[in-house]
Amino acid sequence: MRALDAGILVCGECHQLSRWAPGTRQHCRRCGALLHPRRPNSIARTWALLLAAALLYIPANLLPIMTVSLFGQGTPATIMEGVMELIHAQMLPIALVVFLASILVPTFKLVGIALLLYSVQRHQPLSARQRILMFRFIEWIGRWSMLDIFVIAILVALVSFGNLASIEAGAGALAFSGVVVLTMLAAITFDPRLIWDNTDAEDPHE
Repeated sequence: MRALDAGILVCGECHQLSRWAPGTRQHCRRCGALLHPRRPNSIARTWALLLAAALLYIPANLLPIMTVSLFGQGTPATIMEGVMELIHAQMLPIALVVFLASILVPTFKLVGIALLLYSVQRHQPLSARQRILMFRFIEWIGRWSMLDIFVIAILVALVSFGNLASIEAGAGALAFSGVVVLTMLAAITFDPRLIWDNTDAEDPHE
């Protein structure tokens, strides 16, 4: 049974519970925020953010993410080229971390959020438990997506020795940052309560 079926609304700002009076404009007793049974236009906004992230995902992987210059010479490297260089340098653990944080995590977030949206809109035969576990996992891994950007920011700030050695962030880093921010906003914008709105025909024990 959903809280909405019992006539209860949850404030999206402070999570205060309030009695629902259909047809009226209600505000939270605690923080004064406007109450909604569900976040307005949650699916449309999440799709918009997700599509924007998917568009930026292409240049994020094709454009160089940074350029390492030694003695005035350097070659721009994309994310995947950086992973391959780490593998060739026998730094497999670091290569694995970069691959997971920069390639696998963003891809999983894009695909995972798209599957959640599609399953909710089309009432696909996916249990509520599976959907909510997927949503929580997407939220959890989101914090690791910025690992590459943090590393580049630190290296750019620390490695600056004129013509001897320097590191510069590339256009790919900006696009990758956009992908991370947009997917995080998409996960926040998506209302997980919509998952339970699509479980009427499912096993109540799921």
